Amino acid sequence: MDLLVTVIIPAFDAEKTIKECLKALLRQSIERARYEIIVVDDGSTDATPDIVARYPSVRLVRQSNAGPAAARNRGAQEARGEILLFTDADCVPAPDWIERMLASFQRGEDIAGVKGTYQSCHQALIARFVQLEYEDKYRRMSGYEHIDFIDTYSAGYRRDVFLANGGFDTSFPTASVEDQEFSFRLARQGHKMVFVPEARVCHLEHADTLAKYVRKKFQIGYWKVLVHKRHPGKMLADSHTPQVLKAQLLLAAALAILLVCGAVWLPMGWGALAAVCGFGLTTLPFVWKAFHKDVIVALFAPGLLFLRAWALGMGFAMGLLHR
Repeated sequence: MDLLVTVIIPAFDAEKTIKECLKALLRQSIERARYEIIVVDDGSTDATPDIVARYPSVRLVRQSNAGPAAARNRGAQEARGEILLFTDADCVPAPDWIERMLASFQRGEDIAGVKGTYQSCHQALIARFVQLEYEDKYRRMSGYEHIDFIDTYSAGYRRDVFLANGGFDTSFPTASVEDQEFSFRLARQGHKMVFVPEARVCHLEHADTLAKYVRKKFQIGYWKVLVHKRHPGKMLADSHTPQVLKAQLLLAAALAILLVCGAVWLPMGWGALAAVCGFGLTTLPFVWKAFHKDVIVALFAPGLLFLRAWALGMGFAMGLLHR
C-alpha cells in the first residue's frame, strides 16, 4: 500500500500538549499504512523531543530554533507523502480529520490546498469569544467555491505545489500570518483551494485572557503589513476576513484621533460620540449571532470587538513605522 499523506507538526516547548496531539493522530479512521507523522522539533528546551521519541511510529526531526515556518518547510522536505497535512502541537485532530482532508483533494487534481476548522477545548470567556470569531469567519468562507486563505492549524497542500512555491516565508520569525501569505501567493497563481468545515481539530490553547488575546491581535496586525506589502489587493478583501472588520478598524482609529482632538477643542467630543455609536452599530450582527450560542459572550462582545480593532490597528501602525 503506497504512502499517501504526511502529517507535519512543528513543535517548540510543546511538552504540555504534544502527547494529546500524537495520540489523536495515531487513532485516525484512515489506514495507518497510508500516512506518516513527522514532528519537527524546533529547538525545544523542554521534554518535547523525549515525549515524541516514545512513539516509535512517529518520525522526529530536530533542528535549531528557526521558527514555525522553517520547521514546517523542513517537514515538507523530509516528507514522503504526496499530500502534506499541517496541524499544530497544541491541536487534537478529530478521528476522521485526515480522511476528510484527503477526500477534498480527491475531488480533482486541480485542488492544490485544503483548509479545515478549529474547535475550542476551553471554557474561559475570552476563549469562547475567540471560537465565535472563528465561526463568524467560517460562515463567510462557506459561501466561496474556492478560497484564498488557509491557516496551518488544519491545512493541506499537494507536496509538489508546496515545494515548487518555496513553502512558507521564513522571514516571518514567529507564528503569525506566514500561512496567510503562502495561501495568497498560491491564489495569485491561480491554484484552487477549498474549505472543508468538517475537518476539525480541537485547539487546546485558545487565548483565554485579555492580555493573551490583545497580544495575539497586535502581533497579527504588525505582520499584516508585510503580507499586504506583497499582496496589496488583499487589503480590499479575502475569503476569510469579515468586511465589517475594516470599518471597525477605521472607526477605532477615528475615535482615538477625535478623543485627542476633543481634549483641545470640546466640540470634537461629539465626533467621538458618533464614532462610538457607529462602532456599536457594526457589532450588532456579531452580537446577534453570538446571542444564539452564548449569551454571556454576546454581552461582552462589543467591548471585545473594540479591543480587537484597537490591537490590530496599533499592531498595523507599529508595523508601518518599522517598515
